[in-house]
Amino acid sequence: MSERLRVVVVDDHALFRRGVVAEIGDELDVVGEAGSAAEAVEVIGREIPDVVLLDVHLPDGGGHDVIVSVAAAHPDVRFLALSVSDAAADVIGLVRAGARGYVTKSISAPELIDAIRRVADGDAVFSPRLAGFVLDAFSSAGSPVDPALDQLTAREQEVMRLLARGYAYKEIARELSISIKTVESHASAVLRKLQLTSRHELARWANERRII
Repeated sequence: MSERLRVVVVDDHALFRRGVVAEIGDELDVVGEAGSAAEAVEVIGREIPDVVLLDVHLPDGGGHDVIVSVAAAHPDVRFLALSVSDAAADVIGLVRAGARGYVTKSISAPELIDAIRRVADGDAVFSPRLAGFVLDAFSSAGSPVDPALDQLTAREQEVMRLLARGYAYKEIARELSISIKTVESHASAVLRKLQLTSRHELARWANERRII
């Protein structure tokens, strides 16, 4: 491409965000940064970048929420998830929302720049291990939509996965930067919507779907 691609970097860790900007800034134009879902929606709406580098988990929501909020008004903006998480549910959730790719933070700078360019060109880009999750989810086995999982909000899905992994309410509150009372509310909603009665049932349910 003759013109440099315009990129917005979204991550709640400022030090990591600045590192990414420093690594890709010689090859791409970083036109904005954001540390929360709300900031991301505002910056993306203002700058209309070619590609958004998007973390999965943000203090006030997640990458899923950002994509859903932006996609209708700006359908040409492409999203590439860049996350420490390699959980199948995170990968599939972002792809369902509309992300064109998903790579982990172990990626090298040249590989990341290449991934951004490929996503801008319309390619789907995934770290090798993560591609299997997507192929499984969108295979001939049927619809990529899991009605049970899709009835949970993005935050409820985050709480659900941590509950299923055995995290205590206090640990979940710390991990997601929300109050214990909010965690309890989300946990109750998760069990009710999934028609489960205990964390043990939830763990089994999540394991069967390979989402923890």
